Order: sequence, then structure tokens, then C-alpha cells
Amino acid sequence: MTSTPDTASGRRRQVALAGHLGDRATAEAALDDTDDSIRELAIGALERLGALDDDQLVSLANDPSIRVRRRVAELLASHTAVDPGRSLHDDDPTVVEVAAWAMGERENVEDSVLERLIELAVEARDPLVRESAAAALGAIGDPRGLPAILTACDDKPAVRRRAVLALAPFDGPEVEAAIDRALEDRDWQVRQSAEDLRRFDGLADR
Repeated sequence: MTSTPDTASGRRRQVALAGHLGDRATAEAALDDTDDSIRELAIGALERLGALDDDQLVSLANDPSIRVRRRVAELLASHTAVDPGRSLHDDDPTVVEVAAWAMGERENVEDSVLERLIELAVEARDPLVRESAAAALGAIGDPRGLPAILTACDDKPAVRRRAVLALAPFDGPEVEAAIDRALEDRDWQVRQSAEDLRRFDGLADR
């Protein structure tokens, strides 16, 4: 199926409604639309219908459109049988950022995914990716991710804010030292994150 400038607006409306009207055929056909905004809508429509299968997501992870790949990365949070490797190694950092977030939403992750998140939290060029990866490592709570979170605690302010909160599942002298440093951080939001964490720890100890 293809779209033209004269019909694209109507197609977007039709596909958006398909997910609410149970029109699976329209949504599935739109996965092949030449307009990437329509393909993105089709993914959402099929997900709403419970008709988006894992094989489709795997294929769409290679879509030429960043917006489509980003939508796929978001859905990796619930489609836990889909290997996230393609999205976590995407050329576009916004796709990787969303994929990292999605891994933090999963109940379990493979060792290869954990290793990739550790790498991203420390080495990714984009600070948003480092921030998202550090947060995901905190949500996962695997001790192997702690060194990367501690490294992120010395990163840019936005990364430090999330990294401090990511320390919540962990304990030990190095964790306490990182929180102590954050309490004296020059960025007030980093200090607030550390204070919130200490407050949470105090309530948990009661």
C-alpha cells in the first residue's frame, strides 16, 4: 500500500482509528505505507489490538525511518521475547535511548543486554543514552551494573541525577560515598535526588 500527499492525511486518520475499531486488516496493510508516520501509527494500532507479533517487531527494527525504529524500541518493554540487540546498537542515539529505557521495564534481561547497558552507561557519546542506560541498570538491580552507575554519578548533571537514584537497589561503602558526594553536588537537582534517596532509605529502615 502506498500514500500520496493528497491522501496521506486521510490515511493517517484511517489507521489511527483502526486500532480503536478492531480493523486489523487496515492496520497491517499500513505497515507497508511509504509514509513513515503512517507506519508508526500502524504499529500503535496493531499493539492496541493485541495483534502486533514479535516477528513484525524484529522486521520493523530495521525500518529506514528513525521514528518507526524508536516506536519499536519503546514496545520492547512489553515484547520481552524480542531480542533488543538491533535497537540497542542503532545508529541513531534516540532509538538507543528508548531501547535502554525499555530494558529497565523488563522483569529479566539477558547477560548480553546487561553488558550492552553497562557499556552504554559509561561509553555512549550521547549523554541522554548514558542517562537512560544508568537508569535501566538501577531498575534491573544487578550488582554487575553498579560500577557503571557509580561512574555515571560523576557524569554531566542530568546523568548524575538519574544515576544517583539508580543507586537505590544497592548498598555498600562505595554506594554511601557516592550518595554523600551527591549531597554536596553543585547541581541542586542532584542534591535533591540524593536527599530523596536518603529519605527513602530512612523510611525503609523503620
